[in-house]
Parts: sequence; structure tokens; C-alpha cells
Amino acid sequence: MRYDSRMVDRQIGRNAELFAQSIAEIDSKEERYPYLRILVSLIEQAHPEWQQSPHKAEQMARLADELSEGGLDVEEVKEVINVRDRERGYHRN
Repeated sequence: MRYDSRMVDRQIGRNAELFAQSIAEIDSKEERYPYLRILVSLIEQAHPEWQQSPHKAEQMARLADELSEGGLDVEEVKEVINVRDRERGYHRN
């Protein structure tokens, strides 16, 4: 199968891109939440170098937005990232 567009990020791959685009089509925030957690996990695995970055949430949310072709809300993705970090005991100012 050929795609008309170039991959946004080779480290995360085409499947994550298609997944992000599918998440963007889900109507409610509550229904998107578990899928956003999975997407965030995929991004973390693809970019472990961002783990210690003071701008991790912004970088990851921006990539999720690019993967979804602008379909995901950056603030919603950042919220999911921050919730995951708090659950893990990471606190960012």
C-alpha cells in the first residue's frame, strides 16, 4: 500500500500516525482518553530522550497533533501526559 503523504516521524511510524488520526475522529473527551494514553505511551517509547526534557508535555503533544494532522487538541494531550506523570510520581512545575 502506498500513502500520499510522508511519515511525520519515522521513529513512531505510520501505524501510530493512523492511530492518532483515528483518535481524532472520536467525539467525546471521555472516549478519547484511554486511546490518548496509549498514543502517549507509544510516543514515549519512540522518544525516550524526551523523558527528562522540561518541555516533554509540549513536545509530545505537538507530535501527537502532527500525527493526527491537527485533529487532536494539544491541551487535551498535555493534560493526559501530565496525569500520567503525576501517577508515576513525576511532578513538573
